[in-house]
Amino acid sequence: MKWGDKMILVTGATGFLGRHVVKTLTNAGEKVRCLVRNPKKADLPGVELVQGDVTDEVSLAVACTGVDTIIHLVAIIRETKSTSFKDINIKGTENVVKAAKESGVKHFVHISALGAGTNPKLKYGYSKGVAEVEVVNSGLRYTILRPSVIFGSGFGFVDRLLQALRMTPTVVALPGDGSIKFQPIWVKDVASCILKVAQDTNKYKNRIIDIGGPEHLTYEQMMDILMEVTGIKKAKVPVPIPLVRIAVKFMQYFMEDPPVTTVELDQLHSDNITSISAVKKNFGFEPTRFADGLEYIEYKVKNEK
Repeated sequence: MKWGDKMILVTGATGFLGRHVVKTLTNAGEKVRCLVRNPKKADLPGVELVQGDVTDEVSLAVACTGVDTIIHLVAIIRETKSTSFKDINIKGTENVVKAAKESGVKHFVHISALGAGTNPKLKYGYSKGVAEVEVVNSGLRYTILRPSVIFGSGFGFVDRLLQALRMTPTVVALPGDGSIKFQPIWVKDVASCILKVAQDTNKYKNRIIDIGGPEHLTYEQMMDILMEVTGIKKAKVPVPIPLVRIAVKFMQYFMEDPPVTTVELDQLHSDNITSISAVKKNFGFEPTRFADGLEYIEYKVKNEK
């Protein structure tokens, strides 16, 4: 393998966001290296591959050699028996930061999330908040992006909404009164923001930037749009959060992959939004509306019939 200079290392390259980021970077002519668990299954053309993961410090040292910029995408939104927020979101970030410092990496791009914070009762948001502190205090030049919920091709947020929509034959449940607000942002727009950071690190040096799409949409409004796009029509039934919690615990017990978990339900304590103009102001382009980015889910549903 030929190690080049001005190399961008992407962690989490085979994930939902990662595949879009890698494609956006390579299409722009950037030299990209990806840290992957299994190079034979990675399916990432046009990039260098290093086998390893964020828990393996040796592989991180190899992956960071000769790297100018790191784009750190690795994170989990659900814990499993073998993975925890502490091990992946927190300790994994610590490991990447350590390797970056030891290798002389010039800029660290960290993808966090709206809702990252300091409340340990909100396990996911807390893990992202602790990871942010690690990056900020690292001494590295950094940019932290905090997107609202991300949608687009690949299994993501909208697929979870679709699961919820299909859960029962005639009705769809709205958590609480369905009024919690989100600012869904298209995955390709997030990738475009990351590219702009990577190409102009001085402009985005040591900044934490919240990003979201061009609309504030309630859970109910997003479900309405999804029903319109897919042609699945069901009555909407508001369900008090305490009852939703009971149902979610039941689903977690009996389902391997439920549409929502108790940890995710906890994150619905407040709106997941920022300024409507955040992307335009910081990155100079208008992000895609939610309804306009759902062609992939319409295609998916039609081909399942």
